[in-house]
Amino acid sequence: MCQCNSCKKEKVFITTAIAYSSRKPHFGNTYEIIMSDAYARFQRQMGKDVYFLTGTDEHGQKIENLAKEASIAPKEYVDGVAGEIKRIWDLMGASYDKFIRTTDEEHVKSVQHIFQKLYDKGDIYKGHYEGWYCTPCESFFTDIQANDGKCPDCGRAVERTREEAYFFAMSKYADRLIEYIDSHPEFIEPESRKKEMVNNFLKAGLQDLCVSRSSFKWGIPVPFDEKHVIYVWIDALSNYITALGYDPDLAEQPELYQKCWPADVHIIGKDILRFHTIYWPIILMALGEPLPKKVFGHPWFNSGVDKMSKSRGNVIYADELAEYFSVDGVRYYALSEMPYNADGSITYENVVNCYNTDLANILGNLVNRTHAMTVKYFGGKIPAPTAPAPLDEELKAAVAKAVSESCILMDSFHVADALHVIFEALRRANKYIDETTPWILAKDESQKERLGTVLYNLLETIRTAAVLLTPFIPTTAERIFAQLGTKMTAYETVSVFGSLESGITLGEGAVLFARIDEKKFFEEIEAKQKEKEKSVAEVIPEPEHEKEIGIENFGAVELRTAQILACEKVPKAKKLLKLQVDLGYEKRQIVSGIAKFYEPDDLIGKKVIVVANLSPATLCGVESHGMLLASGEENVRVVFLDPETPNGERVH
Repeated sequence: MCQCNSCKKEKVFITTAIAYSSRKPHFGNTYEIIMSDAYARFQRQMGKDVYFLTGTDEHGQKIENLAKEASIAPKEYVDGVAGEIKRIWDLMGASYDKFIRTTDEEHVKSVQHIFQKLYDKGDIYKGHYEGWYCTPCESFFTDIQANDGKCPDCGRAVERTREEAYFFAMSKYADRLIEYIDSHPEFIEPESRKKEMVNNFLKAGLQDLCVSRSSFKWGIPVPFDEKHVIYVWIDALSNYITALGYDPDLAEQPELYQKCWPADVHIIGKDILRFHTIYWPIILMALGEPLPKKVFGHPWFNSGVDKMSKSRGNVIYADELAEYFSVDGVRYYALSEMPYNADGSITYENVVNCYNTDLANILGNLVNRTHAMTVKYFGGKIPAPTAPAPLDEELKAAVAKAVSESCILMDSFHVADALHVIFEALRRANKYIDETTPWILAKDESQKERLGTVLYNLLETIRTAAVLLTPFIPTTAERIFAQLGTKMTAYETVSVFGSLESGITLGEGAVLFARIDEKKFFEEIEAKQKEKEKSVAEVIPEPEHEKEIGIENFGAVELRTAQILACEKVPKAKKLLKLQVDLGYEKRQIVSGIAKFYEPDDLIGKKVIVVANLSPATLCGVESHGMLLASGEENVRVVFLDPETPNGERVH
């Protein structure tokens, strides 16, 4: 039996980051739940008491904006997206114990109590934030960090923001965190990520953290100041303990929390490592709670060489892949193609090649050939290994290596390497068939016992591989056990080669992975893409057009850039907002019928385009001198400009 570190533990608490409920998760997002699930299943194989937590992060300005665009309430919006995330997690076979949502009543209450406790301790104070804000990342940045007007994390444009906010005194705990990281070298993995966090953030000087927002409403209200909502880092990060029933107001924490906390590992993407290795540990220190034992920052899956994103049009979805390659096919690709400390890559070509080479050929063909030969030569009964030969020892050594090394590799999160060593044993088994030539042995009655030994060794290799592959491709492992007709499926049975029961009858044979016809596959993909483009064209009919105009008529419309300085609703006019705008050379008042689509606070500071030479008009008793450029009728969207755009520039 393996003696690696994981085999000496009793409980294992595993978490993923909670998925942001803004859009359907793509393949890169889905990798994390697949990898975490494989690790959780592996730990259960080791006999550990596993508690596996995942869920969704459902608050923030981005979601509020998306809900507004969809003309529905934010809760209705996140209910739909969270349901889609959970559907995909379930489809991928995620064996989680709890799926938490940050809109859950228990979470909301506990987060408010956490915020209150930190405020009462003096760790949270009120101030004003002024700096650069990235809405997609929900992160603030200094002038140095966003020196080119772009988010240093995602590369999108940032906005200049000033608002009242509460701050967490992070700097108060910086030295203590550095000391903790130094004395716990296993806390951040991989090692390269630890150096990045310490050198780039902690030793460079830790700034206090903005922990509330007052410019939008979709969030957990600050309990003592309801014009503020609790910002994402206290809200989302606290899920790891609120899911266990933690609440700072309890005299004694519940049994589940006492049993599971601290977490054995937070499995997260490398892009949010800073929040989990700096912000989260400091929040826990302030609460007086233990820190997680490990934070593992996994790499990304890129689409080809580029980061996967909808804006690039290179998104691949796990559920769509599963229609072609099966769930286990998707799981196998995800787990086998992501290196320990470098980004993985996915293209349809690579998935087809991996599926055909590893699953259909190396694994599937081995199982099919061995099963068929056992049926043909021994009537489907597993023969006894009564005629060993020196060649057998090489196969047994490869299997023993797979057992011992895959355990150590999984324990240290080298998931792809663990799969590689298992498939090395399967490759050796295929070579063993070529070396022993069972079809030739079958022609010589005196070689019957040797033939039986060869087939037994192959069947036992397949059984051992199925046990080892259970965390990675569980459905396939179960199908292999069924074909072998064996109940020897526990991890303990692979400690010694030879646990497969001789004399039992094999189950019915079946193809595990049918080979993909690459030409036909890409023809189907192309046809589906054309159908999708056609359906989009049908949904969006060509609009009615105005008469064509010459350049001289267009030039008569004076469009200029401006910044919104102030905004308020027009009394007794549900559709109108009154805006004060700065054109650079003068300030003006404009009335716009966009109150249904924007709150006044959402518009202050935004750069817009104004029709500057429109004749003044009076709307509901309020003078308007100009018009904002916007699109749509049912769902009006104002055209916003880059925050760096100067005021008063002519738009051509």
